[in-house]
Amino acid sequence: MSESVPQAGPNTCSVLSADEPLPGTAAQVAGWVCIEYPGAWGRDVLDGTALGAELAGELADRADAAGVRIMFIRRPGRSEVARGGRTVLLANSHPDHSWCERLEIGDVSDLLDVDLMQVRGRAPGLGERVPGPVVLVCAHGKRDQCCAVLGRPVAAALTAEFGDAVWECSHTGGHRFAPSLILLPSGNTYGRLGPDDSARAVQAAADGRVYLPGLRGRSIWSPRGQVAEVTVRQDVPARTDELVVDERTADPVVAHRDGRRWRVSLEQRELAARPASCGAEAKLVRPVVAVSMQELPAEVPAGSS
Repeated sequence: MSESVPQAGPNTCSVLSADEPLPGTAAQVAGWVCIEYPGAWGRDVLDGTALGAELAGELADRADAAGVRIMFIRRPGRSEVARGGRTVLLANSHPDHSWCERLEIGDVSDLLDVDLMQVRGRAPGLGERVPGPVVLVCAHGKRDQCCAVLGRPVAAALTAEFGDAVWECSHTGGHRFAPSLILLPSGNTYGRLGPDDSARAVQAAADGRVYLPGLRGRSIWSPRGQVAEVTVRQDVPARTDELVVDERTADPVVAHRDGRRWRVSLEQRELAARPASCGAEAKLVRPVVAVSMQELPAEVPAGSS
């Protein structure tokens, strides 16, 4: 963890969860719909506070049907002045076809003209392709104070270095791991990184690499798959989209594009009770951890002779 991470209070969720392993804690999300909304956010982005009950409900239903996640984004600095239009980022995090597109709309209601089912697969060409990583830093203070206290300084520092690639975003899942950072299109999610390490993670993504410190997992996989991939990455050099996880068995198999494979044995452990967010009731935590990694016979990659 960077020494420059701001200090949270002694009883905040991020401090009380400092012993919890990070791998396997990323929210499982395949498709992303990130809507620029500079005004005030409610506790939940689709609770009707910002968009009104009717529009929020319709978007929620469509997102659920498409299996995508809707988030709010805004430029760091908390300006609530809306410009002429709004940016929408669409992304898919599967390594077989990861992509991110940007489109401009006049009003959030214009999203009702977009078929969100198209976010589930390959790039649909709905907007302009985004070539480099997009950086989302959770700063959703109404959801949890740790996100605001710890996330906003990271977003500001990253903006100074990476400019318009950086956004503050709504709840990412896992306030207790704040500062929380998501990189699109990969969906690689990070926790407990200050500005310096966060910048290293962004630069690695721009170079097609995965920065390992603070890595919670790639959002496309389940918690078990995330742990398996992170475990393999710790021993096997691989670029961002070179590893795919097969979760059809109890112990996931991680495959490299070159045909190499590893089975990762996992187990669930139990940690003392702690709140999942500030002010919440303390509950036991049962993280999934890797206990061994076994290399399997390689498979011939598709297209090889």
